[in-house]
Amino acid sequence: MKKGLIISLFLALLPFTLSAQLKLNFGNNSPLRKLQIAELAINNLYVDSVQEQLLVEDAIRGMLKNLDPHSSYTTAKETKAMTETLNGSFEGIGVQFNIQDDTLLVIQPVVNGPSEKVGIVAGDRIVMVNDTAIAGVKMTREDIMQRLRGPKGTKVKLGVIRRGIADQLSFVVTRAKIPVKTIDGYYMIRPEVGYIRIGSFGATTYDEFMNCVAELQKKGMRDLVLDLQDNGGGYLQAAVEIANEFLQKNDLIVYTEGRKVSRQEFNARGNGKLLTGKIVVLINEFSASAAEIVTGAIQDQDRGTIVGRRSFGKGLVQRPVDFPDGSMMRITVAHYYTPSGRCIQKPYTKGDKQDYDKELDQRYKHGELYSVDSIHFDDSLKYYSLRNHRILYGGGGIMPDVFVPLDTTQYTPLHRQLAAKSIIINADLKYVDSHRKQLKSQYSSFTSYLKNFEVPQTLIDEILAEGKKQKIIPKDDAELQHTMPFLRTQLKALIARDLWDMSEYFQVINEENDIVQQGVKAVLQQ
Repeated sequence: MKKGLIISLFLALLPFTLSAQLKLNFGNNSPLRKLQIAELAINNLYVDSVQEQLLVEDAIRGMLKNLDPHSSYTTAKETKAMTETLNGSFEGIGVQFNIQDDTLLVIQPVVNGPSEKVGIVAGDRIVMVNDTAIAGVKMTREDIMQRLRGPKGTKVKLGVIRRGIADQLSFVVTRAKIPVKTIDGYYMIRPEVGYIRIGSFGATTYDEFMNCVAELQKKGMRDLVLDLQDNGGGYLQAAVEIANEFLQKNDLIVYTEGRKVSRQEFNARGNGKLLTGKIVVLINEFSASAAEIVTGAIQDQDRGTIVGRRSFGKGLVQRPVDFPDGSMMRITVAHYYTPSGRCIQKPYTKGDKQDYDKELDQRYKHGELYSVDSIHFDDSLKYYSLRNHRILYGGGGIMPDVFVPLDTTQYTPLHRQLAAKSIIINADLKYVDSHRKQLKSQYSSFTSYLKNFEVPQTLIDEILAEGKKQKIIPKDDAELQHTMPFLRTQLKALIARDLWDMSEYFQVINEENDIVQQGVKAVLQQ
């Protein structure tokens, strides 16, 4: 039986309107017609009921699966969560919180946010949301967030337990737009040397960055350590705007090009606020995409020094395709290239995402994270910086100018287990909750805290006792002693975060970060 006759007989079995719709929309040999026939057949003829939405979503994922590793599909819910972070805001009550003993503990209310305005303070426990108990019921973090978030202008009634007050307090909070920060922290790391850590590149990143620059310049900043460790990327335009601050007029920042997308160049305008002064950029194996655009521009233009380990290697540009139901497909349309012409996308096999995802594990196994001698580049990947003609390499990530090996001795097996079981973070939350007023009274400023605070032995003992309860025991006294220095620093940083903010956290923890310390050294030696 001929193929055309088979299709005609099949169409005859379908309801007339569906058959007519197919014939009107597509020609006889259209692949789209074939896909629609399959979907309609399953939906109308399959022996059991099916969810048409899931059928379509699985088909889209199937099409993308055999493309590159970064083309993807997200549901409406997933898309909303992703775009909130990149767009710089969400709508909710405005608190930083953590879950302690199945209870929402407020770490800090957002300054001038809706919760702070009605009187909610750090240390409060939110136990009720609109007369529904959220404490002691093992509700997931996602379910709690769903109840707290809602459209701007809507009201939510909160039941709050506060230390020292017997009765449950009640607050009515009017939800508002809450800013999402993409700058993790900033401070003066050394005299005349500023430090800014960017967590991701979103719609508000450039404005946040310039506000940090202005404040640090008031404090005497001349040189800058720009920390892009663990920065997974984000908006290309945000990366371009930040790179513009460092480069001279007409300096090429990045260009993109694809099969259906003509070459597009992004050049510096020459109006940056950081055209002079030394620049050091910190990267590691998790720095990707937009973070690599900034890093590549500064390295290729010989504007600064790159310190750390080879970056992730994502040189693909995605374009969003929005669907009416709020879901989204992000499809790769171009490669991006650094000013010297490097495409830093690491190799991949179409359809083999599993192997692609394990590439970082392969670096670990090959010893690349520990020794610069384990990294080998083919001569065909050789490029040169544009001013000083230094040798650079493409073909997978950006290789730093100063390599910093991964220090696996910092985290002992004991520390890793205590952290994995959330014993350290839970002990920190309990300690700050019990001693917040005392600590704030004793240390009127972070400067005083940084200089004088020492983690009490009782807190260390509580962590070790809880570890013992969960059968986490040091193998010997040597492991215990090796664990203590970093554990104390980590606790001091966490307590600082809970009393102040993330900038204070990094001000403590960075003194134990090898890449940061090498970055500071690189600035001072230039």
